[in-house]
Amino acid sequence: MTAPVTPTLAERLPPLKGRVSPGAPLSGVTWFQVGGPAEVMVRPRDLEDLVTLLRGRPEGVPLLTLGVGSNLLVRDGGLDGIVLRLGRGFASIAVEAGARLRVGGAALDLNVSLVARDAGIAGLEFLRGIPGTIGGAFRTNAGAYGAELADVLVEATVVDGAGEIRVLKPDAFHFSYRHSDFPADWIVTEAVLQGRAGDIAAIAARMDEIAAAREAAQPVRSRTGGSTFKNPQGHKAWELIDAAGCRGLRRGGALVSPLHCNFLINEGEASAADIEGLGEEVRRRVFETSGVTLEWEIMRLGRHGAQPAEVTR
Repeated sequence: MTAPVTPTLAERLPPLKGRVSPGAPLSGVTWFQVGGPAEVMVRPRDLEDLVTLLRGRPEGVPLLTLGVGSNLLVRDGGLDGIVLRLGRGFASIAVEAGARLRVGGAALDLNVSLVARDAGIAGLEFLRGIPGTIGGAFRTNAGAYGAELADVLVEATVVDGAGEIRVLKPDAFHFSYRHSDFPADWIVTEAVLQGRAGDIAAIAARMDEIAAAREAAQPVRSRTGGSTFKNPQGHKAWELIDAAGCRGLRRGGALVSPLHCNFLINEGEASAADIEGLGEEVRRRVFETSGVTLEWEIMRLGRHGAQPAEVTR
């Protein structure tokens, strides 16, 4: 007697207009360029398609929304469940009266800052320094150069894990420094951001300053995930890491950046295990020298695979 065939996750999903890709590789869509595959990647075509997916998602199947993968380390064993990527249908940017922008959840922070600049809307220049999407900014209340999402958010439209559409004010997210209470299975489809009337030339000059500062101080052209650890209260993470002698520390193909030691770099051959193991070694050494426990800012998700290499110089 033939054993029954268990349907794959892709076969258990509701009919969708967008793309469904079983076993989709993730190493090419994260900034670290490492990690195993997604069990299924889904790219919904529009809001209706997204709602259909969420309402028909099999019970108990995990869901991760992936933006541009700039603040994420996917482990070598890959991710179980659904990895959701929002495309162009969720990336609109529109200028509204009162120095406001209505932006899609998949809109790049950089593009939002450029539209604001061209419209003479000040107060959003800091987005020029954040390598991600507006939707991704909600997870950690993303910020840079003296401002953060909570400072400019008016309201957000989200679809919850059950497929219900909600319009929420900022206090619903309980924002704090590099933190929010944003549920893992909620998806931002649109946000309204508040700026103020400003001079286009002055806005452009400030954005140029931010771009130049990033270029000079951060390894922006390397395979990295952005700032690795949150700044502990009363400290700067990079100073603690430097004082612990971790600048230039290596594990396999992973390196603590000599330029800015709160950045980990994949020099080309690193595994996710190398990168995460190096980060844990940095945390250990910082605690030994300062008594401060560094908290990861980069999200680390998925199943462990390869064993990390040894730490070297």
